[in-house]
Amino acid sequence: MYEVEVKVPADLDAVRERLADAGAGRVATVAQADTYFDAPHREFAETDEALRVRRVATADPQFERDRPLPKLVDAVLDGEEHASGESRVTYKGPLVEAQSKTREEFETGVDDGDVMRELLARLGFEPAATVRKLREKHELDGFTVLLDAVEDVGEYVEVETEVDGEAAVEAAREDAYELLRSLGLDPGDQVRTSYLGLQLEDA
Repeated sequence: MYEVEVKVPADLDAVRERLADAGAGRVATVAQADTYFDAPHREFAETDEALRVRRVATADPQFERDRPLPKLVDAVLDGEEHASGESRVTYKGPLVEAQSKTREEFETGVDDGDVMRELLARLGFEPAATVRKLREKHELDGFTVLLDAVEDVGEYVEVETEVDGEAAVEAAREDAYELLRSLGLDPGDQVRTSYLGLQLEDA
């Protein structure tokens, strides 16, 4: 499975309005804490791979954004304002093209994120950094549109979909570009660096 993804910096309030005007379906607001790991047998920074354990909690439908971003993320992740939570482990392969953030991806749920993190540590994988964000999910024209407010990084919009094979990547990417344009965003502003990379650049 390949995840075709295009990410651009954006004013989230403006994009939220355009999504509403376009009739997008709002799925949920979630808080995410992504812990990335370094491998003992190769340098992921050199191979352009990533391994992470994600803790995610879905915000209560009445969730109000009336606090600074770190406190908002804490409120959802710590159960003050969340309806459900889960943990997932994800491996992302190297970027497969220069025009988007498309990668081969494998992801599955885990019963206990703390146990998964300890398991990785016992195998020699070391935590590198944790990226925290508040994410709104919308559905439009067969794509998932994500409005991300990322701690210490900024605000971004991601347009993504999944395709079965590499042959389908180009068409999906061009459709993602067109969707960005319809939301008043420029695909030429695309950022291919991950949130982890952006966070480490600013550290």
